[in-house]
Amino acid sequence: MLDIRRQSAEVRTGIVGTGFIGRIHARAVRQAGARLVGIAGVTMDSAVDGARSLGAEKAFESAEELIESGLVDVLHVCTPNHLHAPVALKALDAGLAVVCEKPLATDAPTAALMAARARDTGAVAAVPFVYRFHPMVREARALLTELGRVSLVQGSYLQDWLLKSTDDNWRVDPKRGGPGRTLGDIGSHWFDLVEFVTRDQVTRVCAQTSVVVADRVTSGPVLTEDLATVQFTTASGALGSVAVSQVAAGRKNRLFLEISAAGGSLAFDQEDPERLWLGGRTGSRSLVRDPMTLSPAAKPYSPLPAGHPQGFHDCFDAFVADTYAAIGGVRREGLPTFEDGERAARITDAVLQSVRDGGWVAC
Repeated sequence: MLDIRRQSAEVRTGIVGTGFIGRIHARAVRQAGARLVGIAGVTMDSAVDGARSLGAEKAFESAEELIESGLVDVLHVCTPNHLHAPVALKALDAGLAVVCEKPLATDAPTAALMAARARDTGAVAAVPFVYRFHPMVREARALLTELGRVSLVQGSYLQDWLLKSTDDNWRVDPKRGGPGRTLGDIGSHWFDLVEFVTRDQVTRVCAQTSVVVADRVTSGPVLTEDLATVQFTTASGALGSVAVSQVAAGRKNRLFLEISAAGGSLAFDQEDPERLWLGGRTGSRSLVRDPMTLSPAAKPYSPLPAGHPQGFHDCFDAFVADTYAAIGGVRREGLPTFEDGERAARITDAVLQSVRDGGWVAC
């Protein structure tokens, strides 16, 4: 069974960014048994505070100083979106492995450049599409191979953290967050999960977006979408639809995915991640996570016995453990790479073009 607690005591890690997601990364780094050598923040004071609170050995004045220090093997990029590309590209050019938060870049051409640079350097370059690491997602992927042709993919990703005009964040600013806010932030997770579970690719999209909260307290007039609805087709001929929103009152982080195939249906709800719904013509049932009965693909990601709930932290720990295993030369199936980040960016760009042009767009 995969040990997500200690992958390597030799990997030396640096993190750029000291906010919420930087703390999540730092915890997973420690769980993997790596050394958290350095932290870089917006200012030296924030780096010092971050190093102290996250348990790093040293604070660095800038991302450049951390990259050029020669003290780290892998860099985790946890900055606002507009800084992902310059920091990650600099790290790749310095010979480092890179873990870069999603969206990989604020536009598809830049994401493609980053994916190409990772291929050219041969570096391990991963994107934390961590919902792939729920054991029941792995189980869904394995089961779907037995259900025949997929006909319909549907779902949603709903949050409410930007519901009010007093709710604000750098992501609302297109200069820092990019032109596709809700799509890049949470839509990217949903579409990545679709392509991972179905082993299929989204080929065309037709979309609508809406700004529900037109003015926010610090950002002023809002230029990026609060919600979107997207219809799509896949390479295999399946049809699909999704709604993504950051203004859905009462929904905190509800990623839902349902897939209908010739031999049955399945559904996964990220807010109830211990279960997978399985549907058939003669009845349906709920499959509960149990490492004693899970498929070989899912079992390594289920280190806790049945009845001991797993969640988001466990997914992140497994993602970082698999990334560090890859750095050590062991590649495990399903590690999301910069190529997957490029895919998500291409879908986001296609959705935004569809909104502008009012029709179907290839992606």
